[in-house]
Amino acid sequence: MPLKAFRGPKVWLWRWRRNPLKRRADTMEAWVLLGAWLLTLLAGVLAGLAAARSVEDGLARERVEWHPVVAHVMDKAPGSAAAKSGSSGSSESSDSSNGERVWARVGWTVADGSAHTGQARVPAGSKAGTPVTVWTDPQGHLVTRPATTSEAHLRSALIGGLVGLSAAAVPFVAGLVARGRLERRRMDRWDAEWARLGPQWGRMTG
Repeated sequence: MPLKAFRGPKVWLWRWRRNPLKRRADTMEAWVLLGAWLLTLLAGVLAGLAAARSVEDGLARERVEWHPVVAHVMDKAPGSAAAKSGSSGSSESSDSSNGERVWARVGWTVADGSAHTGQARVPAGSKAGTPVTVWTDPQGHLVTRPATTSEAHLRSALIGGLVGLSAAAVPFVAGLVARGRLERRRMDRWDAEWARLGPQWGRMTG
């Protein structure tokens, strides 16, 4: 019967212990496992930190460069104006509406005096000329509201964690594959030697 059927309980760190039965392949397997774990840890931590830092720097740059500007609805927005909660004609009241918001064409002027138009979400039923607040980049193009500091921390942590796990998976899987191959080779050698020495052992104990 092959030795694979006689595996005993798992013993931790047995490859690093002195044992007259330990072979060169066992030592090699120990170093492969150690290298795989170290690479997994380093790759995960370094890639995760780099990704988190990059995301947080980018979001911080957006908070500095993106600015709110007052735009005006150019055509009556779809929907009913009854969805708005007390319009007073100001951009603040329009943006604080709790009603339905729809896409509409708006126009705004940037610092250099050039006029721009684009699609933005406004309270349903807004009349032409209604002021709304939109966010623009340094070129005057429409952008979303930049993430707050707390939102940036959360987003960078999530993305950094995902990137770190993905990077760590590469050496981890490679280590598992290498370990499996070394273990199969070791067990095959044990089986071959058992097939050669087993009959002699049986005669000695018989």
